[in-house]
Amino acid sequence: MKASEIMKSIKTYDAFPDTDISFITADSRKVCDGCIFVCIRGNSFDGHDAAQKALADGAVFVVCERDLGLENQVVVSNTRAAFSVMCSNFFGNPSQKLKIIGITGTNGKTTTTFLMKNMLEKLGCKTGLIGTVKNMVGDKEYPAAFTTPESFELHSLFAQMVDEGCKYCVMEVSSQALAQERVTGVEFAAGVFTNLTQDHLDYHGTFENYAQAKSRLFEHSELCVLNLDDEHAMSMLRNSDGRMVTYSIDENEADYKAEYIRYKTDGIEYELVTTGYVERVKVGIPGEFTVYNSMAAAVTLIELGFDFSKVLYALSLSEGVKGRIEVVPTDTDYTVIIDYAHSPDGLENIISSLRKIAKNRIITVFGCGGDRDKTKRPIMGAIAAKLSDVIVVTSDNPRSENPDAIINDILEGIKGAKVKKIVEPDRTKAIKAALDEACEDDIVLLAGKGHETYQILNTGKIHYDEREIVKGLLDGTLKG
Repeated sequence: MKASEIMKSIKTYDAFPDTDISFITADSRKVCDGCIFVCIRGNSFDGHDAAQKALADGAVFVVCERDLGLENQVVVSNTRAAFSVMCSNFFGNPSQKLKIIGITGTNGKTTTTFLMKNMLEKLGCKTGLIGTVKNMVGDKEYPAAFTTPESFELHSLFAQMVDEGCKYCVMEVSSQALAQERVTGVEFAAGVFTNLTQDHLDYHGTFENYAQAKSRLFEHSELCVLNLDDEHAMSMLRNSDGRMVTYSIDENEADYKAEYIRYKTDGIEYELVTTGYVERVKVGIPGEFTVYNSMAAAVTLIELGFDFSKVLYALSLSEGVKGRIEVVPTDTDYTVIIDYAHSPDGLENIISSLRKIAKNRIITVFGCGGDRDKTKRPIMGAIAAKLSDVIVVTSDNPRSENPDAIINDILEGIKGAKVKKIVEPDRTKAIKAALDEACEDDIVLLAGKGHETYQILNTGKIHYDEREIVKGLLDGTLKG
């Protein structure tokens, strides 16, 4: 591809000899003959420092944010945004050939994307998916390193979707991805807002910055679907001129409302009400948040032009997502559930939802991640203590931090609570303690790991699948 094609719409580009370009990269380790190197400043490394070496290693020119005094340089105001546009051009602008639905919010993104993909395919539309658990091109699955991939991988996935005949792509759009311009240049047929609560303050610094990052999705969304029950919903539209549609459990002024909700151990039912339509909804995933996630998915597809009744029928056939209120098969008289809840709101939502269906006690096993927002640790401790009958405080992904220090932060929020408390830093021993504690009709909630099949310790990443841990502890092949 010619340099001029890759640099199309980069206003400061004046063609060096308009040669063929073999590759584009922002990773100095991947520089090769005939490539373009984009200088991006990260937390620990500034690509500008590698610009001169990139030219010596064969780059045709570098894209940078300041004058480096180099003969072959293109200076732009934001190299992250430029790189995203360049990646789109490099792959032939595949996002323009797809209808892309972006979902953002603190909780609910993963389940909503999976519901929507399942529904679209039952409605006859081959669909790609990009998200936390995995990336998918139709039925083909690819591992996911980030909730929203870096720009090069993102547009590569879009291109594969187009080549495989996908018409739609549903994707989780993280606050970090929005702040880092990974989706710059992507136009969304619909943007969906689930909710906003404290998370990722280690990256954004303040809640206001976090909210601002989330709102950027709606600057490029033709249709904006918002959860009106969240107090931050309308702030998402601060710079948007997209068409707004709202959904709610509580607010009568919403465009779509869930009424006569029934919570059951094997799912939920409700009536979806909007002007001119009322129809019963059944979803085989328990929990109040399933009402919100299923509404987000259904409302979006209805507003994109799909038949109301056909959408709800497709929804009724959709299955749950690994690691999201996932019931672990056990031959016991109590229930074990795995859920990804790793934020204060996520933990409150899952325990509150289980409380509505629990016949006896809720035993919650949880921890907090190391090298992440410390302020949420006592908050999560207080929530677990308030809503659970027994809590087992343990490790999540401690990373480089001392697990005991993380647990002590959590315990600050539990001081004075009357809940039965077990403290065990070893997660396997903690799970065993919870299983030993459980009796008939109890629910044992393993919160925080969800779909993850690893644990990150100060010595590195190890394999850790809680499904295997539970099975091993129950059948005696694993000693806790």
